Amino acid sequence: MLALCTPRQGLPAGTLVSLCGMRSQRHICFATCAPGLEPLLHAEMRALKLAKIERQVGGCYFEGSMAEVWRANLGLRLAVRVLVRLSRFQAVDGDSLYEGVAAQDWASFVKPDGTLRVDAKVKESKLDHSQFVEQRVKDAIVDQFQSRTGTRPSVDKDEPDLRVGIHLFKDRVTLQIDSSGHSLHRRGWRRAQGRAPLAETLAAAMLLASNWDGRSPVLDPFCGSGTILVEAALLATGTAPGLMRPRFGFESWDGHDAAGFEALKARARAAARPLGKLRLVGSDQDSGRVTDTLENLAAAGFEGGKGIEITCADAANFELKPGWNALLATNPPYGERIGDVNELRGVYRGLGQRLRSEAGGYGVALLTGNPELAAELNLKELYPMRILNGAIECQLILGQVAAAAAAAE
Repeated sequence: MLALCTPRQGLPAGTLVSLCGMRSQRHICFATCAPGLEPLLHAEMRALKLAKIERQVGGCYFEGSMAEVWRANLGLRLAVRVLVRLSRFQAVDGDSLYEGVAAQDWASFVKPDGTLRVDAKVKESKLDHSQFVEQRVKDAIVDQFQSRTGTRPSVDKDEPDLRVGIHLFKDRVTLQIDSSGHSLHRRGWRRAQGRAPLAETLAAAMLLASNWDGRSPVLDPFCGSGTILVEAALLATGTAPGLMRPRFGFESWDGHDAAGFEALKARARAAARPLGKLRLVGSDQDSGRVTDTLENLAAAGFEGGKGIEITCADAANFELKPGWNALLATNPPYGERIGDVNELRGVYRGLGQRLRSEAGGYGVALLTGNPELAAELNLKELYPMRILNGAIECQLILGQVAAAAAAAE
């Protein structure tokens, strides 16, 4: 819980919670991720040395000061948002919900003329309509501003200054605020989108799930706008994924220690390593996507890397060097947004055949939303990991091509 502070004029003592104690106090936080990635996020949070981590459905809890909230936002590659708990209370009707939300000092998190968004998840509670819950929470916040200043924040569903989360389970409310602002997949390096860009968080998950060592070559024969290759470069160099973001949500909060956060970012920049001669090889049959990849690599600071090779070529002609022991990390089309499923069967079948004949010892991390297409690879030694790519249930196909397979064709 946040520390109690001196109440604002005209309000009862002991009712307000604000940022005055946030910098030094420990908070209960929740880092969200795509369903299926919770074990990987848990391992990543342990590596970041966050405290009291607990894996849950849809993410992981942790505890820490505002400095840890900063570090989580700056350094987690798989998290989508980092939520900070403000309070927990019982709410069996609209009035008790309103009162619990109104007990917070919302001026600490959004300006009177700012914007906000409220998202509610409701389960097994007397208040069983999420839109009603969202409306009452919004009313409690904006009425506080109206009574103090005569001005009230407005609702913005797309680009709000503040995101408020309500989780209501068995009449117990968990009230949270989003410290991230925009989703953390928006790293800040992307200049070109491509036709169906892979989320940066999922690209990072593919690399982490593959146990890539950060030194072996990474190959992507369906590179699109280069998301996997950029994330591989960031991972290999130890570059914090949030360093290029223009802003996080917590930077707008009253009392934010801007100098302290800048010092943290400076330390993170200093810790990053050069890319060196790491080989990042990508191709796409669309020359426009090759341009996109090169533009995004440059925006991320990896222009002209000695080992970067991006070409316009069909995946059937992608070079696979025997004995290279590279990681083939790719997100080929699977007919959901790009490509015809029947036509793609041959693409997957051909890729699998080439891997068996030319890529013994290679690691594989291949994301697909079509299990039937994945079966066309015919690589028995690989195994699926189920994750959600937005609303699409996908399989991340992982493993190592059998070394003996090179002689099997």
